[in-house]
Amino acid sequence: MKIKILTTLIGLLFALNGMASERKLFDDHWRFALQDSATMSSPNFNDNAWRRLSLPHDWAIEGDFQATNPSGATGGALPGGIAWYRKHFDIPTFDRNKHYFIDFDGVYMNASVYLNGHLLGTRPYGFISYRYEMTPYLKAKDNVIAVRVDNSEQPNCRWYSGCGIYRHVYLVSSNTLHVAHWGTFVTATTDGKVSAEIKVDNQSQRREVVTLRNTILDSSKKVVSTTTDKQTIQADAQATFNVNMLVNGPKLWSIEQPNLYVLRTEVMRGNRVVDTYETTFGFRSFHFDAQTGFWLNGKNMKINGVCNHHDLGCLGAAVHRDAIYRQLKMLKDMGCNAIRCSHNPPAPELLELCDSMGFIVMDESFDMWHRKKTKYDYSRYFDAWFERDLSDMVKRDRNHPSILIWSIGNEVLEQWNSADADQLTPEQANLILNAGHAITHDSTDNGTLNVNSQLTKRMVDIVKQLDPTRPVTAGCNEPSPDNLLFKSNALDLIGYNYHIENIKDVPKNFPNKPFIMTESVSALQTTGYYMMPSDSVRRAPQEWWLPYTNPSFMCSAYDNMHAAWSSTHESTWDVVKKNDFVGGQFIWTGWDYLGEPTPYGFPARSSYFGIIDLAGFPKDVYYMYQSEWTQKPVLHLFPHWNWLDGQQIDMWCYFNQADAVELFINGISQGIQHKKPHKYHVKWRVNYEPGTVMVVAYNQGKAVRQTEISTAGAPDHIRLRAENSTCKPGGLAFVEAEVVDKDGRRCPWADNQLYFETEGNGEIVGVDNGSQFSMERFKANQRKAFFGRCLVVVKMDSPASKLKLKARGIDLKADAITIESAK
Repeated sequence: MKIKILTTLIGLLFALNGMASERKLFDDHWRFALQDSATMSSPNFNDNAWRRLSLPHDWAIEGDFQATNPSGATGGALPGGIAWYRKHFDIPTFDRNKHYFIDFDGVYMNASVYLNGHLLGTRPYGFISYRYEMTPYLKAKDNVIAVRVDNSEQPNCRWYSGCGIYRHVYLVSSNTLHVAHWGTFVTATTDGKVSAEIKVDNQSQRREVVTLRNTILDSSKKVVSTTTDKQTIQADAQATFNVNMLVNGPKLWSIEQPNLYVLRTEVMRGNRVVDTYETTFGFRSFHFDAQTGFWLNGKNMKINGVCNHHDLGCLGAAVHRDAIYRQLKMLKDMGCNAIRCSHNPPAPELLELCDSMGFIVMDESFDMWHRKKTKYDYSRYFDAWFERDLSDMVKRDRNHPSILIWSIGNEVLEQWNSADADQLTPEQANLILNAGHAITHDSTDNGTLNVNSQLTKRMVDIVKQLDPTRPVTAGCNEPSPDNLLFKSNALDLIGYNYHIENIKDVPKNFPNKPFIMTESVSALQTTGYYMMPSDSVRRAPQEWWLPYTNPSFMCSAYDNMHAAWSSTHESTWDVVKKNDFVGGQFIWTGWDYLGEPTPYGFPARSSYFGIIDLAGFPKDVYYMYQSEWTQKPVLHLFPHWNWLDGQQIDMWCYFNQADAVELFINGISQGIQHKKPHKYHVKWRVNYEPGTVMVVAYNQGKAVRQTEISTAGAPDHIRLRAENSTCKPGGLAFVEAEVVDKDGRRCPWADNQLYFETEGNGEIVGVDNGSQFSMERFKANQRKAFFGRCLVVVKMDSPASKLKLKARGIDLKADAITIESAK
C-alpha cells in the first residue's frame, strides 16, 4: 500500500511540474539537394526548388549501380557525392532562459552543421552520434539549419556506408539545470543493488542548490525504489551525484526474459522539477572463463551470435525500427542470441531492440586505426578524433544491459609491425586482411611496449575509465601471441576472426585468458542455387591473390562453399560446440549486406555471406542453426524438386528431435540416414523423376514428423503474402511476391518481371529479390522474380486507413493484398 501511495504522489508531482526538458524528433520538413555551394549555409539562400523529404534519408540507395561509381563493388557500386540538407523552423515556446540542442544519431560522413549561418561544428566519422548547442544563435522565428554532407572521396569504407542524414535527428530544450548529455551511468547487480553516477550541468551564472530525486520503475511502471540527494553546483559547472539504491527481488535481464527497468532522474530547484531524464537498465551478471567459456546469470551457455552491417537491404542505410526489428526477429527465431555491431557504433534503435528482445551485443568502435584499408577511410581522422569518438560511443551506450562486450577495433593493421595496404584496391584489402603478415618478434622499443601495443592499451584505458564493468576485446585475424594487440596485455577477452585451425592452441598460447570467436565462417551462398556434387567443398577464391570466376555470379546454397580464409558453417559450429573454453562465435554474417561481394567483382554488388539474404529470405543453412540452437522441431529438406529427368540430385536434410530420417521419391524409399559425428546434415544422392519427394523423421523407430516437396508446374499466377498484415502509421509492411503454378506451388526457376502498384495512403519504398548481382534499382515499382520470388516493402502513411498492394506480370494472373493500419 505504501508503494502504491508513493507512486501516486510521484505521478502527481510529475504532472504538476511537467517535463521542463523536451526531446522531440526533428525529422520532418527538410529540404535536400545533391549539389554543393558555400552559399548554401546562409539563412538567406533560396532553397524553394529543393526536394522536400523526411529523415532518416540515404541518397545513395536511390541511385543506379554502376561500375564507374567510386565506391566500387566493395562499397555497393552506388553513388556518393556532396549534398546539403536545410530546414526552416520556428520555436513557438522559445524561452531565452532555456538551452537548445540538436542531436544527430548519425550522418555519413564529414557533416558540417550550420545554424542561421553559424558553423556549429564538423564531425568526420559517419557512424558516431553527437550533439551541438544552438542557444547562442537561435531565434523564436525564421531559423534555418543547414547540414553539408561530404561523401565524395571514395572508397572510404569496406562495405556500403550510405550517404546523408541516415539516422534520426532530435531537438532538445532544457533549463539551465539539467542532466548532462549521456550523463548517467547505471550498474545493477543480481541482488538488487543499483549504483548510478549522474552528472548534472548548471549552465546558469549563479551557484545552485540542487535536489536530485531518483525513482526506479519496473516494466509495468510500478515504483520499486526511490531516493533523494542534494548538492550545491557552482555557476557554469558540472557536478557528479553518486547514488545507491536497492530493489527487492529484481527480475533479471536474460536472453529468454529480457526484463528491463527505468531509472527516472528528476533535477529539482527547491520543490520544482526542472529536468527529467530516464535511463533504461537491467539486472544481470555475466563473466567469461578461460576453461568453461561464457556464463550469464550463473548459467553456462554459448554465445550463438552473428555479425551484421548496418544497411537494411533495399532501404539502404536509412534507419527504420520496423526493418531492424524484422532482422532481429528472424535471427531470434533461428536461435541467434547475440549481435556484433560490425564494425562501427550502431543506430540507437538496434541497441534498444536488443535490450527488449534479449540479444547479447558486442559494441564495436572502428574498422581501422592509423593504417588505412581504403584510400579515404577514417584513418585520415583517427589521430585527431579517436579519443572523442571512442568515448562518445561508450558514454552513449553503456547503460544498455544487452551490451556485454566492447570491441576497440576489427582486423586493424596495427596487429603487425608492418602491414601497409595503401596501394591495394578495396577488394584486395578485404582479401589480404586474413592472409596474414610478417611479425618481427621484437615488439618492444628500448624495453618499452611497441607503439601499436601502447595504442591498444590507451584505447582500453579510455573504455575502462568510462565503464569498468565489461570486458574489452578486438576482432583479430592474427592468431599468434606475438600479435601486437595481444602483446599489450590490455585485452580482457582474446578474440579471433577465423583461423579455426589455431583454436586448439588458445589455452596454451593464452593461459588463463577467456576466448571467443569474434568473427567466423564466411561461407558463400546464393538462395536457391545448388552446386553439385554437394560433398565437394569449394574455396572461392582458392587463394586470396587468385581471381575467381563463374558466369552464374552465384554461390552454392549447400554448405559447401566458403572464402579462402574461412570454413563451412558446420565445421565451424563443430569447433565451437565441442570445445568448452570457446565462449561462442559471431558468424559472418547474419544477413547479406550491400557491398563486399566476395568472391566476385562487379556486377556483383552485395555479399554472399549471410544466413539470410538481402531480401530477408532464409538460406537453407538457417535451418541447420535452428536445429542446433533451438528447441523448435526442425525437419528441413532441400533443394526443390524441379530438375531434368534422370538428373542426379543431392537431397540434404537438417533435423532435430529425431534419431533417423528416411527419404521417399513417389512413395519409394531411398534409405534411412543417421547423422554422423561432426556432421549436422544427412544426404541422399538420387535420380530425379517428377512427382513428390518426402522425408520422414523417426525417434526410436516411431515417425514423429514429415515434410514433402512436389514438382511445380508452369507459372500460373502471383501470390502475395504479407509478413505483417497490419502496421502503424509510418510503419513498414514486408510482402513476399511468389510466382506459383495452378496448385500454388512456387516455381523455383521462375524469373518473371513483376509490377506493383498501391491504392490508399501508402507507398512502395523498396523492392528486392535476394540476387547479389541484380542491377535493378531498389527504389522502383517492379522487380524480377529470383528463383520464383521477390520482396516488396510498403510504408503506411496515415492513420485509420487501408493500403492495397497489387501485383501483375505478363501471362500471370494478378494478385492483391490489403494492409490494415494498426491503431
